[in-house]
Amino acid sequence: MSSADGTPEGSAPLRLPIRMLESADSPRLDGEDEDHVRALAELDEEQLPPVVVHRATMRIIDGRHRVRALELRGVDTVRVCFDDGGEDPFVLAVQHNVRHGLPLSLVDRTAAADRILGSHPHWSDRKIASVTGLSAGTVRAIRARSTDDAAQSNTRLGRDGRRRPVGPSAEGRVLAGQLLRENPDMPLRQVAAAAGISPSTALDVRDRVRDGRDPVPAKLRDGHHRRRKRSAPDASVPQPRVNWELELNRLRVDPSLRYTDTGRVLLRLLDARLLSTDERALLATGIPSHCTTTVANLARVLGAAWQQLAADLEQRDQNGHES
Repeated sequence: MSSADGTPEGSAPLRLPIRMLESADSPRLDGEDEDHVRALAELDEEQLPPVVVHRATMRIIDGRHRVRALELRGVDTVRVCFDDGGEDPFVLAVQHNVRHGLPLSLVDRTAAADRILGSHPHWSDRKIASVTGLSAGTVRAIRARSTDDAAQSNTRLGRDGRRRPVGPSAEGRVLAGQLLRENPDMPLRQVAAAAGISPSTALDVRDRVRDGRDPVPAKLRDGHHRRRKRSAPDASVPQPRVNWELELNRLRVDPSLRYTDTGRVLLRLLDARLLSTDERALLATGIPSHCTTTVANLARVLGAAWQQLAADLEQRDQNGHES
């Protein structure tokens, strides 16, 4: 819980050296507002709420403008309150910045919702809406264009902390079947959690695997295979070799992207989600074994979203040439 000014309740301020704090993972796409920093620098520090810091990472959650204002005045310490919330620092930063202080723009909140959907795809639309200050309908629309139906989890985590199914998932059944073939004695609740399905569905999958049947019932199988076929790249068509660092640098200096809201959202997403060969190799060998299945599934979700964007752009380009 937080007070009206965003300070975590029950957290007494401490004065710490600014050098001890990690940079904010800010939801503000345009970064710091220099005019706001200068305005804050004119105020006495006691007139401002303490900076909020995520204790586990020492990352600034709320108050980067206040820190910059102090640095502008030559002050090297700051009053700090810790937020020990269980969510990741970015989610906490969005929650704090939506409620008070310099408002997040609609573009900022939309981009934040898209990022949270990527990191917490099982959260309900209402839960993400409550974090980002958007409507549940807006979050639902962002979810729909962020990834295709085949990649979506069939459960959502609501604001009350309970998971609820949102429809049958052939993808979850396929994954559960793979897990049970590799480890037939794996507890059903563990299978269900890893595959994003209900325990009763996991039980049905186990029975099907034991009987040598397809884990996906016939009524779901046809739609599943159609989606897989539609989303899979054609192996007969050579995939283009792209120097992505060069291409990304070209986009970064393109004024039509740098100075538009949509362009800045695109550049931020590309920066966050492109992997070099070395980074990919490091992750592939360094991720703990108990996390590999979950990370692989999330990677497929993100990959499916970008594949769909590529198809949408190619279709738009084709329509433009035909008109």
